[in-house]
Amino acid sequence: MSIFKYFHKVKKNKTEQRHEKIEEKLQQKIKLSLDLDSNINKIKEKVGFSSDVTVRKFTVAPGTEMKAAVIFIKGLVEREVVNEQVIGALMLNDRFSGAKDNVEFFQTIKEYGIPNTYLNEEFDVDKIVSELIDGNTILLLDKMDKVLITGSSGWKDRAISEPTSENVVRGPKDGFTENIENNTALIRRRIKSPNLRVELFRIGTKTKTMVLIVYLEGTAKEGVVQEVRKRLGRIEIDGILESGYIEELIEDTPMSPFPQIEHSERPDKVSASILEGRVAVLIDTTPYVLMVPTIFFQFMQAADDYYERFPIGSLTRCVRIVAYFVSVTFPAMYIALTSFHQEMIPTTLALSIAASREGVPFPSIGEAFMMEGTFEILREAGLRLPRQAGQAVSIVGGLVIGQAAVQAGIVSQAMVIVVSITGISSFAIPAFNAAASGRLLRFPLMMLASILGLPGILAGLSIIIIHLNSLRSFGVNYMEPFVSANKNEFKDIFIRSPWWRMNRLPKYIARGGIRREMPNMKPEPKSDSGGGNDNKSSNS
Repeated sequence: MSIFKYFHKVKKNKTEQRHEKIEEKLQQKIKLSLDLDSNINKIKEKVGFSSDVTVRKFTVAPGTEMKAAVIFIKGLVEREVVNEQVIGALMLNDRFSGAKDNVEFFQTIKEYGIPNTYLNEEFDVDKIVSELIDGNTILLLDKMDKVLITGSSGWKDRAISEPTSENVVRGPKDGFTENIENNTALIRRRIKSPNLRVELFRIGTKTKTMVLIVYLEGTAKEGVVQEVRKRLGRIEIDGILESGYIEELIEDTPMSPFPQIEHSERPDKVSASILEGRVAVLIDTTPYVLMVPTIFFQFMQAADDYYERFPIGSLTRCVRIVAYFVSVTFPAMYIALTSFHQEMIPTTLALSIAASREGVPFPSIGEAFMMEGTFEILREAGLRLPRQAGQAVSIVGGLVIGQAAVQAGIVSQAMVIVVSITGISSFAIPAFNAAASGRLLRFPLMMLASILGLPGILAGLSIIIIHLNSLRSFGVNYMEPFVSANKNEFKDIFIRSPWWRMNRLPKYIARGGIRREMPNMKPEPKSDSGGGNDNKSSNS
């Protein structure tokens, strides 16, 4: 037997054992009995007799003598729904007097007793407990081995407000919240198409977190949608508490410094991605929505690029691309020029740098690592402290430490300027995770610059470009549209072309040949002859 056949046999045996365990669990399902108190105890025992599980016993309608009980979890339900649509509706309803037996009584309650949009029958205790934890109310009747589950979930939510991490000058001010139903409604409000599809997944053996994928059927590629379903379906974990869990478990190359999945808390940005053919992944209890597939230049785009006129949007996007390049290479360029290639620096500037470095005991690489490390510590401290204190620490701390370091002769004035420009450039990137990738790459480039100079920087950039070309995001090359080399796909990369030119969806994301607007949409000024006729008629 070959080694491959042996491992295949071992894997097959493990799979069969796993299926056998699942079948054993299915056979061990706890069923309800005909006794009301026994059923209540079974449900309470399943949840460990928790103190927040509330049981309310009552009699259904005067004269029927039918005993009933409701079970719900405090804090997860709306009390008004339980009081009015369940208990009150059953105690004050006179339709039950004509019921001949318990089965007919149960059916009458189901059809006429509970005025709620969500009503379901269940007899398995595990599923009943799952519905209970979701915030629904369980109605039990005496001498019945099944229950009615009615929707009553409701808890305190954060109000819809402006996103805190993606500010825009011009554009909508609403943002996603931790409630997944509100988030889907915000997307539905913008995309009123019957082709909008929403599919539900439950991920997490203990948390049972709701995960939705949202896409436009006919626009999104079926292969991408299938791949998203496949990757979500194979996740086996105890719990999902934030979208970062999902992102790290479904991305193509998790060891890469570059993010292959974009996230956002702006409904307008997510809706625009869905219209382009992407798939959105919504996770309950978090305001951040994932979008796939993703390309590199997508992280250089901001929402208000499309709300301002195209010359302004194009200018700001070019500034971001330059800022990203500066944030990655500027310290390395300074180290290479001052250590190996002084002849490339203008004489006046070289003398100024030499004068500022007089008395500094460390080489350029030591200065750079010291200042960059201090800047990263200040950045992290500013994020973790309360907002008012964080701003004071990051700004005042940077000024005080930089000035003190220069006066003490530890670092040069030129290095403080280089680090400041680098830090400010990293803040110009709209996506935080993309800016973080630049921060990670900055240090290896600084090391290469200190060893080899400019050839070291070029070697490092070559490795980065090769790595970027090897990345995929759900089957799409990360460096599109450079790979396909279709000139029509460059209309929204370095610059933001006017809307009348971006008349087709990108083929590397959406299905080919889809037109998003009609031809000849470019506005034209009114003719002079027409204007003259209007003036004449108005004067007369």
